[in-house]
Amino acid sequence: MSSTDSRTKFDRSLTRATKKRTRSFTPTAAAAAAKGEAGREKPRVDAPAIVYRWTSWQFVAAAAAILVAALWSYWPTLAETVNAWETIPDYSHGYLVLPIAGWFLWARRGEFPHDQMRSSHWGWAFIFAALAIRWAAAFVYIEAVDGWTLPLWFTGVALLLFGPACTRWAMPAIIFLWFMFPLPYSAELFLSQPLQGAATKISTAALQMLGQPALAEGNVILLGDQRLEVAQACSGLRIFVGIFALAFAYVLFTRRAWWEKLMLLASAVPITLIANSTRIVATALLQRFVSGEAAHKFTHDFAGWVMIPFAAALFWLFLVYLTRLFREVEIVNVRQLSKTATERVAPA
Repeated sequence: MSSTDSRTKFDRSLTRATKKRTRSFTPTAAAAAAKGEAGREKPRVDAPAIVYRWTSWQFVAAAAAILVAALWSYWPTLAETVNAWETIPDYSHGYLVLPIAGWFLWARRGEFPHDQMRSSHWGWAFIFAALAIRWAAAFVYIEAVDGWTLPLWFTGVALLLFGPACTRWAMPAIIFLWFMFPLPYSAELFLSQPLQGAATKISTAALQMLGQPALAEGNVILLGDQRLEVAQACSGLRIFVGIFALAFAYVLFTRRAWWEKLMLLASAVPITLIANSTRIVATALLQRFVSGEAAHKFTHDFAGWVMIPFAAALFWLFLVYLTRLFREVEIVNVRQLSKTATERVAPA
């Protein structure tokens, strides 16, 4: 066979194979293949989140409008809150809440997610929820709830202006703002009455152990021929709120197990009872051995400033006890440690 005939047969075979491949590659198959190629070439795009970015003028305008609306809407509530700080001793700590919340943000400034600042529509849900709660509270005449919606409103504004990541970063400070508002009267009774009764019984028992003729009659301590009433203002609610806020702030910034954090929060109750009972016992002893005027000055002047630091010192002692009781233990892999030591000792 000549080389010309061989070349001719090869060209015919190549032509038939090309035509067969062309016939099998129909338009439908071609479209499917093109779609597959496109799918392999382009990365998968997830569904867009309900967020959008602000331009600079939009951000400034929105922030200014929200600030003006907040001041106009919450001004009466803020004025009543400041008045409660000045007139009700149980809420005199309110002046410290805003500086402490600001310190929370400053302490975590290194963790601020600058690259994730974007607006989220979910902020409107929190803002409208705060408005709905305010409307419902006004409808049933529960004015104290009005101030409690402000942290919820701040959460919505943070989501709307800065996005979810920045809101999570600011959440400890936002939650801490709840400590600046007075409790509803029903909540005050719910907390103060048990504290009042427990403090009366503990103080009476302590006076009896000190050899004094003390007897509890309701919330009144009969001390010989003298009577010492443990009023609702002396229930220790102020100490409880202050120590609970201190424990909450510590829990936010400490790295402990969840059950240790619960113990720290729960310790506010016994610490409050110990501190308040100490004040009542000291007042009773002053009234019995010095004068009623000395007891009155101690209760309303000196003890009002000393009891919160005293309770804070008790909380610190509980922290020391808890740290020494449950020490952190590092688990070491003996094999890995032995291998590392051998590598260090072995000559190069």
